[in-house]
Amino acid sequence: MTTAVLDREGLGALVAALLADGRTVVGPTVRDGAIVLAELASGDELPYGWGVELEAGRYRIVPRADGAVFAHSAGPQSWKNYLHPARERLWSADRTAQGDVSFERHEPEAPAYAFLGVRPCDLRAIAIQDRVLTGGRYADSGYGARRRRALLIAAECTEPGATCFCVSTGGGPAADPGYDLALTEVIDEQGHRFLVRVGGEEGARLLERVPHRDADTVTETVARASVDDARDRMGRALPPVDLRGLLGASLEAERWDDVAARCLTCGNCTMVCPTCFCTTTEEVTDLTGDHTERWQRWDSCFDLDFSFLHEGPVRPSGRARYRQWLTHKLSTWHDQFDTSGCVGCGRCIAWCPVGIDITEEVAALHAESETET
Repeated sequence: MTTAVLDREGLGALVAALLADGRTVVGPTVRDGAIVLAELASGDELPYGWGVELEAGRYRIVPRADGAVFAHSAGPQSWKNYLHPARERLWSADRTAQGDVSFERHEPEAPAYAFLGVRPCDLRAIAIQDRVLTGGRYADSGYGARRRRALLIAAECTEPGATCFCVSTGGGPAADPGYDLALTEVIDEQGHRFLVRVGGEEGARLLERVPHRDADTVTETVARASVDDARDRMGRALPPVDLRGLLGASLEAERWDDVAARCLTCGNCTMVCPTCFCTTTEEVTDLTGDHTERWQRWDSCFDLDFSFLHEGPVRPSGRARYRQWLTHKLSTWHDQFDTSGCVGCGRCIAWCPVGIDITEEVAALHAESETET
């Protein structure tokens, strides 16, 4: 494994090199009172000197004195917004004056994305969506095209947020394989710099074009210690039990009534979740009826019509819909994809308007099951 060190100017040069390659660089930046993902025109747009304060139903950006660029937790968006966009045209059809109908499949060229600052939880989420959307018989061709051209630059976590719980989902603040480059930010008396690990040939070629120096022992030691320390400072944790079995055996638990009394069924948790993938289609026509388009858009299992069959929805109550979401995420996802559907990013906690906490709900279900036995 190749390691190197970039300084702050080197990070800006990295962004410039990606732009020079014609890539669409997407990374964190400060906008509208949040650290959001957006297209970057230069490294200067990165959120230097900004962090976040998180709690259930609460998100605030706060200034930092150290000028760190990656010392913030996951924001309201994930890379799903770019790889699996919220709305996408699939095809269009036109009727001629003679009454004939022609169809045109919508297959635009996939952008060459470079994702800068991919958190380890989101790196795992991308791997899960790869399995869901391209690993089966019915692959999503649009997702596959965008994913194949995407270059991933991970940023390991050294500042976990109060809603983070990735360690208890089997992940952690260290980046798993799957990245092209991985950065670990180090700020100490020797300056502001980034330890870089190369994860693939394309990452190696990119690094060669950017001013850097060989990794030194001090930087490597401090970087590893910072990540290890972050592992011990997670803000939350799922209970260390068989979650798959727990959720499967808790279908009639009383706790579902408690959470249903608070849940607005707004679907925020599914929209911000980096692994939720459900979609529906809608037809859009012009006023003449001679042109129509089919669009794919995100859907949510919290929507009343999501489970509509024949004469009504299968899950009409908020209780049933919340139970479906949580049980699928932590239990039946294994049946479909041989993995959990949760990476512990904490977005569903922070961006729930009433502060429902997935770790609290699972702990309550576990406590109830223990009481029954």
